[in-house]
Amino acid sequence: MNTNSAAIEDVAATLACVDVDDLVAIAALADRIGSLASEESAPAVAGMLQRAARKLRAVAEDRAKNPSANLAAANKLVAASSRTRKSEPAPPSVIEPAPARSLRPAEPEAAPRPTADESGEADAELVNEFVSESQEYVAAAEQALLVLEENPDDRPALDTVFRAFHTVKGVAAVLGFSRVADFAHRAESLLSPIRDGRARFGSEYATLSLRAVDMIRSLVGRTAATLQGQAFSLPDGYLELMDALEHPERIGVGAGPSPEAPPVAGDTRAVGDAPPAGAPPAHHAASAEAWVRVRTDRLDQLMDIVGELVIAHAMVAADGRVTADQARDLARKVAHAGKTVRELQDLSLSLRMVPLRATFQKMTRVVRDTARRVERRVELVTDGEETEIDRKLVDALADPLVHMVRNAVDHGIEPPAQRLAAGKPEAGTVRLSAYHAGGNVVVELSDDGRGLDRDKLVARALEKGLIDSAEGLGDQEAFQLIFEPGFSTAAAVTDVSGRGVGMDVVRRAIESLNGRVDISSVKGKGTTFSVRIPLTLAITDGMLVKVGGERYIVPSSNIRITIRPEPACLKTVAGRGELVILRGEAIPMFRLHRIFGVDGAVEDPTRGLVVIVGENEGCSALLVDDLLGKQQVVTKSLGEFIGKVPGVSGGAILGDGRVGLILDPVGLTALARQQPNLADGPPLAA
Repeated sequence: MNTNSAAIEDVAATLACVDVDDLVAIAALADRIGSLASEESAPAVAGMLQRAARKLRAVAEDRAKNPSANLAAANKLVAASSRTRKSEPAPPSVIEPAPARSLRPAEPEAAPRPTADESGEADAELVNEFVSESQEYVAAAEQALLVLEENPDDRPALDTVFRAFHTVKGVAAVLGFSRVADFAHRAESLLSPIRDGRARFGSEYATLSLRAVDMIRSLVGRTAATLQGQAFSLPDGYLELMDALEHPERIGVGAGPSPEAPPVAGDTRAVGDAPPAGAPPAHHAASAEAWVRVRTDRLDQLMDIVGELVIAHAMVAADGRVTADQARDLARKVAHAGKTVRELQDLSLSLRMVPLRATFQKMTRVVRDTARRVERRVELVTDGEETEIDRKLVDALADPLVHMVRNAVDHGIEPPAQRLAAGKPEAGTVRLSAYHAGGNVVVELSDDGRGLDRDKLVARALEKGLIDSAEGLGDQEAFQLIFEPGFSTAAAVTDVSGRGVGMDVVRRAIESLNGRVDISSVKGKGTTFSVRIPLTLAITDGMLVKVGGERYIVPSSNIRITIRPEPACLKTVAGRGELVILRGEAIPMFRLHRIFGVDGAVEDPTRGLVVIVGENEGCSALLVDDLLGKQQVVTKSLGEFIGKVPGVSGGAILGDGRVGLILDPVGLTALARQQPNLADGPPLAA
């Protein structure tokens, strides 16, 4: 029978906490490890366990010969055996303590005894694995703490927190990261009264434990930095938080016993007796054959190589020797190869896709902390957490979402008294959802708060000189004013808002992802922000259009319809330039050849084609000569030398080897509106 890997991990964690002078406990551990060795079928693992047991017995026999070093060696052997055997975990075993003494430290003073400091001398591969796993455990603990705050009797959530702190503590001690191990031990000890039923989990415990989670995350990050040659330094507030964890009663947490507090409902087994609830690391939930860790830079390299393959195939497929009538057999083979290349491209792209679940979970903490700071009662509801987008977009989307969520809680949700006076529930609701739409991902953030006050926005914009007049200003344009730099309607500056910094950063960040933000709001009812971003920045599905002697790619997700306009559909209006009338809707028209300075293009719209892009008030029409077909192209950056070009999101190598620019319709429309001479055309109709 194979020994369970979780049992070995528990042994390693217990070793980190054992007092080297406790001979009874050391002997009991030696016997337990020897028993595990006899049950282990893998020879390499069994040998490591046997050597660990011998090391422990050596400590018991002669503790005068540097017992700390002997115990450290046993620690490393047990940890190595856990890494060697990678199989599907069974329910973890329980290490029975010696009758004379409990192996679990009862007081904070019995902190783990690591074998080294955070000097970056540990094995780089082990440290990378430690950092990755610790981040997963800490994230699971953070979510479990938020669940516990809402439901203090949730025993699985409590087990998740204990398991996270316990595992980080043990592995950090094995690797010699004393600060991480000691802090995780203090954090674990803080919740011991909750686990034992001597106290009840409340908001004070949640606040202090969440601070501990943040500190562990920072410590782990700084530990990882030592691999890059950086000196380890303690985060700000480390010593103060350590003192708070050791003496929580000083800040009103668990001040005195609570015998009347009911024990935690549910199973009363120790944390190590069952796998934690929530979202444990993937390698604990599936076999090694089902999961494998791959460095992200290798995924990026794979995507680049596949992109080059796609370009090479497109050039072969466009070769005249393939397209000739007499080469039908060759063309069929090239088409078959193209199908395989597209499948490979889709597969490599899927490897970069990750769900938005982790990002949405982070927002739970943001809502909780912001609501407490501004004295609101807010509930976060999420939907569509399994929606997947490119991992790079996930990382880039996190910061804008944080700004938007804070804004929704602070500016959107009213104080409880105001909500009750308005006939609303005392607690406000912030809803975060995601879904696929037309090749894009739409992330919506809505609240049931006070909504946007159009008149107030316009008045503040006039006051700041952002607009000259409110005449002709639509609701969508008025709402977009909140994205202007320095714009704020807050009456006072706080640590959350009021400085006019944040929403302009949101818009720039979203636009850098080739996305856009739309706003809808009803005063007194609430506001909805809709963020639309592409699935990935690596691939673009687009329509190849011809303008003079140049070709451009318009992303398919932005195209609403393509028409050849009749003369009666074309108008020129003073101050608004050329318009296309489509189904009673007046849409501004811009000539691409004027924007990019292309000669030889079609001047008469009735002889060219008009591509309608965008939606609602952001809709516009682009005049092109002709459509050359739909293509899926590999997006390439224009490079640092060229930099960001307004109206252009990137480039792509076409089948003939030439470069085609990928247009950014939103930026293109903004550029055209900023330069009236680009919009004005010859009089077309009265």
